[in-house]
Amino acid sequence: MLYNAKNGQVNIGSSVMDYIKFGKGEKNIIMIPGLGDGLKTVKGLALPMAFMYRQFAKDFTVWMFSRKQPLEADATTRTMARDLKTAMDELGIDCAHIMGVSQGGMIAQWLTIDFLQKVKSLALVVTLAKQNKTVQSVVGSWIEMAQNDDFKTLTIDNFEKSYTDKYLKNYRPFYPLIVPFMKPKDKQRFLIQARSCLSHDAWDYIDKITVPTLIVAGRQDKIVTCRASLEMAEKIDKSELIVYENYGHSLYEEAKDFNSKIIKFVEKAD
Repeated sequence: MLYNAKNGQVNIGSSVMDYIKFGKGEKNIIMIPGLGDGLKTVKGLALPMAFMYRQFAKDFTVWMFSRKQPLEADATTRTMARDLKTAMDELGIDCAHIMGVSQGGMIAQWLTIDFLQKVKSLALVVTLAKQNKTVQSVVGSWIEMAQNDDFKTLTIDNFEKSYTDKYLKNYRPFYPLIVPFMKPKDKQRFLIQARSCLSHDAWDYIDKITVPTLIVAGRQDKIVTCRASLEMAEKIDKSELIVYENYGHSLYEEAKDFNSKIIKFVEKAD
């Protein structure tokens, strides 16, 4: 298959975890997606993700893991990190470069704090280590929408808060086509993940992160704020910080040089 793309599942106790894998390199990179995983897992997305991150395919083997399903009702970002560590063990991944986006970055923090031997380098993208009013308001409103089965408003609000106006001008006409596909099969899964975002607090531990760390923020981030990244950069010793002045929460999709910056960081950290 193109880019050696593969869809797979791994057992985590009595649950299963969807994952995708692509690329040919000996070095492993694990990408942990954000809260959107609560709406749709990575199942079946090996080819589109391989195309999106094709710059990595020659020199790296790229893995992307969803959260397991079913999730415990009281699952936290820390228990999700433990699940990911179990998946790595089951698949024979001794150590990897880790990139966590948004909620994925919260999970990546705990993976590094609790299982340092599994992490070679860490990229924390548009995420936070402690709560702030913005994320509490935004994710709190999404929880309320989900409880009311209003996934149409939730999806549109997510898009509007994540992307720049320039990007959205091309996609707003397609909202009626996109929105119906964003309703999850199990809304409880989304609610569990959303609540775990609002309880995430690794602030007192992130200064124990000693692996090479890159922190990437968008100055216009309307979900976790840019300030959250600045705070982490101040506390994680010798971390590198990149701030995209003209992008927000979805900078990893909009910024054309994002993938190359991650690759440059990983190669330097290897």
